[in-house]
Amino acid sequence: MSQSSPNITVIIPVFNGLNFLSKCLDGIFSSTYRSFEVLVVDDCSTDGSGVLALEKGARVMLTKSRSGPGAARNLAAEVAAGEILLFVDADVVVNPTTLEQIAKRFEDLPEISALFGSYDDDPAERNFLSQYKNLQHHFVHQHSCRQASTFWSGLGAMRRSVFLEHGGFDHAKFSEPSIEDIDLGSRLRSNGKLILLDPDIQAKHFKKWGIRSHLRTEIFCRAIPWSTLILEKQVLINDMNLKWSDRISSALAGLSLVCIVLAFWQPLFCIAGIFCLVAIALMNAKILKFFARKRGIPFAIMSFPWQVLYFFYSGTTFAICWFWFSLTRALGVRKHNDVVECPDTGNYR
Repeated sequence: MSQSSPNITVIIPVFNGLNFLSKCLDGIFSSTYRSFEVLVVDDCSTDGSGVLALEKGARVMLTKSRSGPGAARNLAAEVAAGEILLFVDADVVVNPTTLEQIAKRFEDLPEISALFGSYDDDPAERNFLSQYKNLQHHFVHQHSCRQASTFWSGLGAMRRSVFLEHGGFDHAKFSEPSIEDIDLGSRLRSNGKLILLDPDIQAKHFKKWGIRSHLRTEIFCRAIPWSTLILEKQVLINDMNLKWSDRISSALAGLSLVCIVLAFWQPLFCIAGIFCLVAIALMNAKILKFFARKRGIPFAIMSFPWQVLYFFYSGTTFAICWFWFSLTRALGVRKHNDVVECPDTGNYR
């Protein structure tokens, strides 16, 4: 492909992302790879994000009304000139060599339809929860199967022909930032397309997480719709956040809570609860050692309760979704494509 026709189209949906969009665009325009274009889709921002993108040299598209990142990405994909679509969140900053790495992967591996990377192990925000959540993400992506069963749009690329063939992101089902990328990846894999998880492709994440935003996103925008999608597809993968060790840890987290409650009546249950927590720690020794290596032993100790909480709400959410899914299907009131929507989270994840 000639230099006048870009090989990669970088697509960035944004809603009120002025605080980090500048860093995101600077990272892309500092790329060592030059055959690319940048399409920023301003989803009705009120903070001047679109104006900033224009000033930085990006091509800017506007949505007529708030439509969510899935619809915004689809809009850009329709007019993209590149053979490869690279989706980057507005709070993610790529390395100078990232685009070059991605272009080379698609050139060297013609059999793959898509690929994605991960956040790096040095998050920009320094508060504990931002560090914990980003490092957890990094660890999971670095230790998952290279032939992925899903897709990630925070830093993920796909052949434009494959994207259009599969209808892009299902923005009707996922009108707010949720699991629209996981859903698309699931459809690709169902059709035999290969998706690569490349641990060498990393970028820095600039989002700051608080307790409320973290739990709201994890439960309502991830756990509930992902559980519903699994139940609809009737396929349970053994990868990413769904390894057997994670499922057993979720069961142990629920059992430990039951034991703690019962310990008020029978103290011996306290021993059983402690046993469950020790078992969780042993099953998650690798990630706890990773936390300790990156941020010290105190950080790893502080992370353990959050890991237990993560397993608890993940397992509990799946159990509730399974019960509700089975009940509504039995009563004939559930449509096949129903998915619980994520509440409006302000700006994109």
